[in-house]
Amino acid sequence: MTQVVRGWDGLSDRNPLIEFVDACLRGPAQVVFQNNPLSGLLILVAVAWGAFENGQPRVFGGAVLGLVVGTVTAIVLQVDRPSLRKGLFGFSPVLTGIAVPTFLDHRPLMWLYLVLGAAATTVITLALNAVFKTWGLTAFTFPFVLTTWVLLMGAYQFNRLTVLTGLKPRFPGEGALTGGRFNWDLIPILFRGVSQVYLINSWVSGLIILVALLINSRWSALFALVGSAGATLLALWFGVDGLSLDKGLYGFNAVLTAIAVGAVLHRPGVFVTIYTLFGIALTLFVHVALATVLTPLAIPVLTGPFNIATWLLLLPQRHFAPVPNHERVKETIVSTAKRTIQPLQKKR
Repeated sequence: MTQVVRGWDGLSDRNPLIEFVDACLRGPAQVVFQNNPLSGLLILVAVAWGAFENGQPRVFGGAVLGLVVGTVTAIVLQVDRPSLRKGLFGFSPVLTGIAVPTFLDHRPLMWLYLVLGAAATTVITLALNAVFKTWGLTAFTFPFVLTTWVLLMGAYQFNRLTVLTGLKPRFPGEGALTGGRFNWDLIPILFRGVSQVYLINSWVSGLIILVALLINSRWSALFALVGSAGATLLALWFGVDGLSLDKGLYGFNAVLTAIAVGAVLHRPGVFVTIYTLFGIALTLFVHVALATVLTPLAIPVLTGPFNIATWLLLLPQRHFAPVPNHERVKETIVSTAKRTIQPLQKKR
């Protein structure tokens, strides 16, 4: 396996087309903080499986289109090559590409909307990283969240686009916001909590994504399950909408928080695990609070709770041991944000 990876890396160094494909494949993996093209390929397979299983093949088409458009936009803007090659300008656009055909009706104009949104996601990534570098943070998936919120709320004003989030606009206190029946098949629910990171409702897709994580990082795969299980059980304890819980919708943000805090930015250990468990609870509470704010607009929270909770967890700068790997992930957060804006600054 190692020889295959080295051979692929060497080929991508010599061939511009393979280099582009390699950068694109790393994009889906970077959503869950993995810099591995094989993991990214498996995640695309998971997205395809879930899209076809749910009768929405256009979602997979949107994922590929968003990924390509976002990466091409980064090339046109002349971002730094190391960040581009790691897929750091593909992971938010691929999510935008999944979200647009998921939440908007299928019309030819929707695809133009998607292309513009994916390109905007890359531009917003550059802008937000320039801001967050002040605090030693990165924008994570918030460019996707912000872009998709704008696209969905804007679509309400366009007669030729229809928002299909499946949510009912309702103010807090006006009727029950929770309900539905909970299915006690916990294992599939935990897997769906992982697949919902990519807006996919499929336990098979969740299992494939876990395999993709396992290929690159056993700790990331473990903490992904811990995040999904922890948030699901806590949400069940407090009493949330059973149908949403069954779909894994209360677990996916905690999956990302758990991977980031517990496995990627710190060396796994007892204190880090405790801090991560606290972060899982914090993510859930941010999730339900944000859902209350967005319910009147019938707009989903997406990965907004993960971003907010993880920023809050990282800002105190707890002195946990960093992950001892060759990428020095903690240092990369700051250096990547700095490098992404340098080409733009030189042009002024």
